[in-house]
Amino acid sequence: MKLFFSSLLSLFFFSATAQNTLNEILKQQMVKDWERAKAYTQEYLDAMPADKYSFRPVDSVRSFAEQMLHFAQSNAGMASIGTGFKNAAVQVFLTPNFGKSSTALTKDSVVYYVNTSYDFVIDAVKNIDFDKLSEVVSWTLPGGRRTTTRLGWLLKDFEHQTHHRGQCTVYLRLVGIRPPAEKLWE
Repeated sequence: MKLFFSSLLSLFFFSATAQNTLNEILKQQMVKDWERAKAYTQEYLDAMPADKYSFRPVDSVRSFAEQMLHFAQSNAGMASIGTGFKNAAVQVFLTPNFGKSSTALTKDSVVYYVNTSYDFVIDAVKNIDFDKLSEVVSWTLPGGRRTTTRLGWLLKDFEHQTHHRGQCTVYLRLVGIRPPAEKLWE
């Protein structure tokens, strides 16, 4: 009987250790990917001249500045939902008029807001308890109520910023600028 309980205790110990190791590997990878995305996006922000931030390919789509502010707002919002963290910097992203003023659409402001959003996401990922990633969270967004795990919110957040940064590739090309090289393996 002693052997049975000893074996069972060992199994629990090694299982918990393996889970902690997996969580730490996942956390490190997510932080690394968000840091890479931030650096890559900074190259896009730098590549577009300040006088072209208002450029839009056609009247019915966002300008370059609006695209960047859109995904900055989503970075902050979805990461806040996914991690449960909030801070003063994130609150500005969640106001109804965020990004609507002409001063918010200048190159300096856009760079500031985009980098602030990435810093928030990176900090939130570093500090979330990864044992909570399987918790289900519901939130009402434009288009309806969305429900997924905390991990799902973070993964969708990453996909969303990648999608909109990819759209900005076209914006750069249309103003005659070669977009930054991809950074998938950096």
